[in-house]
Amino acid sequence: MEDLAARLSAIDSQIADAARSAGRDAAEITRIVVTKFHPASLVRDLYALGVRDVGENRQQEFSAKADEVGALEGLRWHFIGQAQTNKASAIRRSADAVHSVDRMKLANSLDRAAQDPASGAGGPLDVLVQINLTDEVGRGGVAPADAEQLAEHILTLPSLRLRGVMGVAPLDEGPASAFTRLRGIADRIRGIASDATWISAGMTGDFAEAISAGATHLRIGSAITGPRPDRG
Repeated sequence: MEDLAARLSAIDSQIADAARSAGRDAAEITRIVVTKFHPASLVRDLYALGVRDVGENRQQEFSAKADEVGALEGLRWHFIGQAQTNKASAIRRSADAVHSVDRMKLANSLDRAAQDPASGAGGPLDVLVQINLTDEVGRGGVAPADAEQLAEHILTLPSLRLRGVMGVAPLDEGPASAFTRLRGIADRIRGIASDATWISAGMTGDFAEAISAGATHLRIGSAITGPRPDRG
């Protein structure tokens, strides 16, 4: 627990330093702790340390962990991985926000899931349009040229609330330029939905560049949680 608290404090200090360097207020930046492969007990430990935003990227682990942790007041679950349409109801049952909506079919499935009693859907689900910042067509994310069309479609779905955009910096490009492009797309999306202000960008190795480009949500894993447990 002491090590976890120290890592959390160190990352928060680095976020604060990066925000100051960018002329921003760190209070406007949400730090999401990604607990991939770690047990649900880690979520409880993080919660005890004041963490209120946690993320997962695999539906089965996401659902199991959320069920095991149960209701913790103010805890928000972010689904950040690639989503299959046939898992939409399961994702919706646990998620407060889905960062990886990259096609109309998925948006439709998440919207329809609100009608499924098993989803336990309450109010609108916060969703972000995932942008493919690479040149690879098969990668997760919608092509930048198609982002506004997808955003406009989401706006027609009554149980979804468009919050903004998400992106992952390519391995073969500096994160600063990639996140600058993401910011430009975010500005375009805000042109059709003024309250879609979230920019989910930045992980352990590039969150400073993301903050400089206007990121509002950071997705940070092992720098806070420590090495992933041996799954073998």
